[in-house]
Amino acid sequence: MTTRRKFLTGTAALGAASLGGFPHIWSKNSMLARAADGQIKVGVLFSLTGTTAIIEESLHKATLLAIEEINAAGGANGMEIVPVVEDPASDPATFAEKARKLVLSDRCVSVFGAYTSASRKAVLPVFEKRDNLFWYPTLYEGRECSKNVIYTGAVPNQQQDDFIPWLVENFGKRWYLIGSNYIYPKEENNYCKKLLAELGAEVVDEEYVPLGHSEFSSVINKLKAEKPDVIFSTVVGDSVVALHRQYHAAGLDPETMPMASLTTSENEVAAMGADAAAGHFTSAPYFMVWDSPENQKFVEAYRSRWGGDKVTHFVSEPSYFQIQLFKQAVEKLAPSDIDPVNIREALKGEQYQAPQGLVKVEPENLHTWLRPKIGRCKSDGQFEILKQSADWLGPDPYKAYPGQLCTAEGLKEA
Repeated sequence: MTTRRKFLTGTAALGAASLGGFPHIWSKNSMLARAADGQIKVGVLFSLTGTTAIIEESLHKATLLAIEEINAAGGANGMEIVPVVEDPASDPATFAEKARKLVLSDRCVSVFGAYTSASRKAVLPVFEKRDNLFWYPTLYEGRECSKNVIYTGAVPNQQQDDFIPWLVENFGKRWYLIGSNYIYPKEENNYCKKLLAELGAEVVDEEYVPLGHSEFSSVINKLKAEKPDVIFSTVVGDSVVALHRQYHAAGLDPETMPMASLTTSENEVAAMGADAAAGHFTSAPYFMVWDSPENQKFVEAYRSRWGGDKVTHFVSEPSYFQIQLFKQAVEKLAPSDIDPVNIREALKGEQYQAPQGLVKVEPENLHTWLRPKIGRCKSDGQFEILKQSADWLGPDPYKAYPGQLCTAEGLKEA
């Protein structure tokens, strides 16, 4: 885990910031990328090919939409945000290679990208070594404390704390866990099992499949034999489509054996067909049907830009609002001070009225306060929101590890 630098400047110095921006309290570092010549260069690093392109392409589009909107309204601090696009092709090693190019060659002051934790872990050393910023919009497993990542997706407590008890109460205590074979599903399942144990529920089986896996006949046979009350799915990418289609083709019934997912959004539903998704559940801070003026504007703008048949979802939405948070942070700074370190400090505590509701960057751990919701997919491919949190919920990336706490000074023993 990364230990954060303890800055030697007190709050009084921060309070002395002029309207022109924060005082430049950090020494100039020649390694830092900076805005220059009326432009703010940022990296856009989402897979446009490969197994996770099914979801990452929409994150790419939401990111570009936000940048285009900001530039059309005069930019950030009167400067144009210039996106430098790279395709890491769903491959962690390529993610790292492209991240180095964006930071070292293109001199981007921030990079927005990634879907899987494997790809985030692959690029993390690049940003920590060069003190740059990586903005990660995806729900993830927590258990990370870095001063070089801004986390705008949900962590386990923001998806599961309401979801698991609700499912146990409504469907039962015998659970089957199925996920893709990498860190995110395993850590989410670790947290799920802790909650299930507290509720007196049991796991009848736990299985992981490779990324891109498409043959689920053995899983379907196990489901028929075990007859669990709930199938808890953390399968991602193209595999989500295959799993749902084969479940549906086997004649299994979501009324008695639903899939409850942290990773199945409107985007995957559009790919698999509504018939294969109807009746199943997802927990997320955002659904496309959410009724708010901000969401109506977002959905209309997204469809106008990318096509009337396109959908928004719980990862494209933070991809959009994190660009708006970036703009707000940049506008606190003098143009000469726009670099990754200053952007990070200006961002702490920032709030934005996102499509899902008001969100906030937690100053201690650089994760985001979000608005959890539970939805059931309908036959039209959209979700019915069955439950929402009474208020926004703070991020606790180490909730599954109560002895540890991520703070502004670094990882500490609680």
